[in-house]
Amino acid sequence: MDGINRSAEINHVVAHFLDGTLLKGTTEDFSPNRPSFHVHESGQTRSAEILCKKLKAVFFVNDLFGNPERRDIPGFIRGPGENNQGKKIAVRFKDKEIIFGYTLSYSRERSGFFLTPADPGSNNLRVYVLTSATVEVKMGIHADALAQQITTPKAA
Repeated sequence: MDGINRSAEINHVVAHFLDGTLLKGTTEDFSPNRPSFHVHESGQTRSAEILCKKLKAVFFVNDLFGNPERRDIPGFIRGPGENNQGKKIAVRFKDKEIIFGYTLSYSRERSGFFLTPADPGSNNLRVYVLTSATVEVKMGIHADALAQQITTPKAA
């Protein structure tokens, strides 16, 4: 056995590493309180140990293929300032990617936090963001302001 608790919930994940590489597969042992977890890629006999310190984020997805032609809608799509998934949050990563969503658990002092995407049509169910991979995190009206900067076309 590879040390994974087989009675745990199976999640489809895409691990985004700081170096830009991706690893797609399933995990049964992810915990935000642990420094590593395992991902089992389809067709592989063994799972790979993933060190969280090497990650940008872990995307928990509906399926591993998604729709390559679909583009997530940036911003909040006139969403409320707060809902049952938490407060609005905008995250800019060191690689310049920006994601928008809602969170119940953001704290600068924690190593990471979960975000539920603002775009309800996204293939992403939730995202675990590693705080060390971010350069800017905005909450509430400040997240809205960042979304407006991103989604409003610049005057020519």
